[in-house]
Amino acid sequence: MWLEVGKWDSVDQIISPRFFFKKDPLGSLVMRHVVLPPPHMFFGEYSHKIDEKGRLAIPMKFRKSLGKGAVVTRGLDASLFLFPKEEWDKLAQRLARLPLGKAGSRALSRLMLAGAMEAELDKQGRLVLPDYLRNYASIKKEVVVAGLYDRVEIWDTKHWNAYKNTTERDAGNIAEQLGELGL
Repeated sequence: MWLEVGKWDSVDQIISPRFFFKKDPLGSLVMRHVVLPPPHMFFGEYSHKIDEKGRLAIPMKFRKSLGKGAVVTRGLDASLFLFPKEEWDKLAQRLARLPLGKAGSRALSRLMLAGAMEAELDKQGRLVLPDYLRNYASIKKEVVVAGLYDRVEIWDTKHWNAYKNTTERDAGNIAEQLGELGL
């Protein structure tokens, strides 16, 4: 019989990680660590268009997770990142703890924090992407909305296709490098 140590923060959020303890046949206490998925998990690739007012319709399956508040910011590789508010808060805290004495830390903090804005979905599940973010990601009209576990990325379709083609071509090398890291 396993003894669960951990707690529910609320009905729809689980505190992770959780630990489970059990006595083995010799009476020693054995601990097992289980990491549960975040309450918001995004995956999939969707094609959408920006309307004349700069609004983007978010895929239906992402809307519930973003409905309690979201933050959109400059991402990496000329994309935008869209986070549920609580995931953004975790990232912002990590960024704030980066050492100020390191140029790379300051640059990443400026890129993501200064470029961030709170985003609310309207009744039709759309959010407004301001000009400065659309310009950063070279977004014109057609976009790809990609779910990546704890965040959503928003890409100009041409940039996404170029990036995806390069990544797919190099997938074997990428997998080999990540395999060395234990993935």
